[in-house]
Amino acid sequence: MEPLLKVENLRIELSTRAGVAPVIDDLSFELGHNESISFVGESGCGKSMTALAIMGLLPEGIGKVASGKIIFDGEDLTKASEARLRDLRGNDISMIFQEPMTSLNPVYTVGEQIAEVLREHQNLSKVAAHNAAIELLDAVRIPNPKGRVNDYPFQMSGGQRQRVMIAIALACKPKILIADEPTTALDVTVQAQIFDLLRDLRDQTGTSIIMITHDMGAVAEMAERMIVMYAGRKAEEGKVQQIIEHARHPYTKGLISCVPHIMADPAFEREELLEIPGIVPGLAEFGQDRCLFAARCNMVTDKCLGARPPEVSFDTGQNAACWRAEEV
Repeated sequence: MEPLLKVENLRIELSTRAGVAPVIDDLSFELGHNESISFVGESGCGKSMTALAIMGLLPEGIGKVASGKIIFDGEDLTKASEARLRDLRGNDISMIFQEPMTSLNPVYTVGEQIAEVLREHQNLSKVAAHNAAIELLDAVRIPNPKGRVNDYPFQMSGGQRQRVMIAIALACKPKILIADEPTTALDVTVQAQIFDLLRDLRDQTGTSIIMITHDMGAVAEMAERMIVMYAGRKAEEGKVQQIIEHARHPYTKGLISCVPHIMADPAFEREELLEIPGIVPGLAEFGQDRCLFAARCNMVTDKCLGARPPEVSFDTGQNAACWRAEEV
């Protein structure tokens, strides 16, 4: 079976004061039907920009797809008209944005905002869309949905607002749901509830999920495969469990080492929490013909500074873009 989504050699360029920079550089990946994958990496690595490109929401006049393909259900979205993209957005491909308080309109009730999607894409009447909004609030486990449908966003907690965003995204039963940091700023109990909700809804609707996060714990909780991004490039890709047990890229190993562990036995000696030195390079350095992680890597060699590392594949199904991937 053909993958639901196939991204081939995608290059996204941004116009900056310093010139044009490739914020996404030669990215390729696939998403299967009813599959969950996760994009992982620090802020500024290109995770959200990839999602915006899939949605056709790159900043107008600043960002553009310079080359490559985004093939959804056999259709290349990079060649689709704006009218066609409007039909797809919210209907076949939906997105949960990072911060629900700024994504929801404060002057409309949550019911009106859910109903708007249904009226736009499903041609439902005002009454039918209102009733469907109540059903969706119930589906995302908001108590007393008939009463809360007329609430404004400020009347809801952070977790409830996030559930409203999920209800909006799933209103038209999309084939792909993109969740951009869906549990940011939520406490761990609410995070667990959101993950349970997303898994249940995926199983019920068959929706494929792309989750964007910097939290390795969230990846282990939600995804089957993971793609590690660094400075606009894919550093590593593979099954979540395989990568957690044996990461092949020094950056991936660093991300895993940064996750704190709670010791069940108080007598067990705690290990020092490791960190990755330095920061993600600026946009001016993106696209250079070298390893962009070299300045922060403890395995750097002269080869890393002089040429871009190729993507190495392993029998485990992993692939990693590192000159020393076989030694990690």
